[in-house]
Amino acid sequence: MISRILGFVRDMVFARIFGADAATDAFFVAFKIPNFLRRLFAEGAFSQAFVPVLTDYKENKSRQELQTLIDQVAGTFGVILFGLTLTGVLAAPVLIMMFGPGFLDDNNKYNLAVDMLRYTFPYLFFIALTAFAGGILNSFGRFAVPALTPVFLNIVLIVMAVWISPTLDQPVMALAWGVFIAGLVQLFFQYPFLRQLKLAPRPRWGWKHPGVQRIKTLMLPAIFGSSVVQINLLFDTLIASFLITGSISWLYYSDRLVEFPLGLLGIALATVILPKLSQDHAKSSTATFSATLDWALRCAVLIGTPAAAGLTVLAAPMLTTLFYGGAFTPEDVYLSSLSLMAYSSGLMGFILVKVFAPGFYARQDTKTPVKIGIKAMVANMGLNIIFAVPLYMMEFKGAHTGLALATAVSAYLNAYLLYRALRKENHYQPLSGWPILLVQILTACSVMTAVLIWLNEPINVWTQWDALSRVWHLSLYIAAGFISYLATLLLTGVKIKTFIRPSM
Repeated sequence: MISRILGFVRDMVFARIFGADAATDAFFVAFKIPNFLRRLFAEGAFSQAFVPVLTDYKENKSRQELQTLIDQVAGTFGVILFGLTLTGVLAAPVLIMMFGPGFLDDNNKYNLAVDMLRYTFPYLFFIALTAFAGGILNSFGRFAVPALTPVFLNIVLIVMAVWISPTLDQPVMALAWGVFIAGLVQLFFQYPFLRQLKLAPRPRWGWKHPGVQRIKTLMLPAIFGSSVVQINLLFDTLIASFLITGSISWLYYSDRLVEFPLGLLGIALATVILPKLSQDHAKSSTATFSATLDWALRCAVLIGTPAAAGLTVLAAPMLTTLFYGGAFTPEDVYLSSLSLMAYSSGLMGFILVKVFAPGFYARQDTKTPVKIGIKAMVANMGLNIIFAVPLYMMEFKGAHTGLALATAVSAYLNAYLLYRALRKENHYQPLSGWPILLVQILTACSVMTAVLIWLNEPINVWTQWDALSRVWHLSLYIAAGFISYLATLLLTGVKIKTFIRPSM
């Protein structure tokens, strides 16, 4: 929660100081490339391959064997990451051509993006090793430190934007430097806590170590399968680079609002259940494995459904309250709100993917999510053409909305196929009470939506209010939505015990 709130503060600073123009488009592409790889190597394939193997060693091997695994993984993974980082820095011009081909029509934008990528790409090295440290801490039940670590990225970027950027000829370059510094700070923050566990790594090259080989075998397919959503978002950026200036920034600001509940709920649930599912699998506890998934799914539906509805109805008010002012214009609010509503419609799909995927990775099955991920990504590419190209041909400024909608639809396809595979393989059996619970949640969500629509005002009214009035009204609306949702749940008979984690 602290990290996500500071993330909003960071984006508010970005919007008001830099707005949505060619320079911000360039930075968001330069940051999205290493951030995309971070999702693959850090939160994605590496964590999903490393944590089950680490848990197996923790449960079934000696302390010395566990330490050896950590040392060998640290050395091997570190060398590979360093080589990848060096390649990315040297190949920055090629990477920008690949992921932002529309920039080639504007030399200034292209060169600026290349320069910034050379500073932002090393973030991958630091943050992937940070994820390695976080995986160890999570496996030993130390969730708070890895969860708090992203706070430092936000703090550093805010400092760079407010105090350093005004001193530069190209102010936005301060953000690229900030990304580099933040990666270093996050890595060193976790080291003392590893020492407390007496598991601080002593890096050794260990390519042939059995544990490293198992991780490698699990990682290779998972690199693709675990991050289909991110690949889709990156593909959106590629297409958006051909749209009018500002499209990438509008997608970024709307995506950031969707990332709040996704990170707070989806990623948090995935982080918590992966070690537990890995433990259940190691102990051959099929019933507990299924119960853990069911608990996570109930929590996801309970919180994710109203979050999606609230973001959709309050898209413009939220964007106005958080970002409007300075360089961020009313038109930016309107065009960002279009893509936010589209992304919000897919929020439950994004969350469900985060919940279902650990059900495969905990069993060291990375092939199934890969096959499903390929189908979802191909569908997304086709939907991009169906939804976005006609809007672009009509010269509609909001053509980027089609990209967001395509991503949302493909997320639901991905989630459905993961769910179907878990059921087919008999690894997940829903517990009793789901039909009634779904009716109760949808009823409560409908009441909440009706209340929010009744209270809401047009965009032009929101932009006329001062900042304090916007904050007051948005807070009032959110409180009214929360109270109406919770009251309806209780009136329809929802029991809190339904969402208590099953005994482990």
